[in-house]
Amino acid sequence: MTKRTNIATRIVRFYADGFRNMTIGRTLWAIIIVKLVVLFAVLKLFFFPDILASGYDSDEARAGAVRQALTTSNTKESIQNPRP
Repeated sequence: MTKRTNIATRIVRFYADGFRNMTIGRTLWAIIIVKLVVLFAVLKLFFFPDILASGYDSDEARAGAVRQALTTSNTKESIQNPRP
């Protein structure tokens, strides 16, 4: 048991010392974080638009559309025998 704890402690100390003594790494981490923020902001704006806000006028209309979509049955029977 002490050998495992010793290995785990050594691994934690290795990474902690590495992050503490970084010089260029901090700049690289800052670049990575900025890129992720920009990437997710662009994805949210262009690929995940707020369809309900643009398609319906009021909160009640949006709620009704979501309720209708959630309660509509999409079983095999309704697909095989569509209503007229």
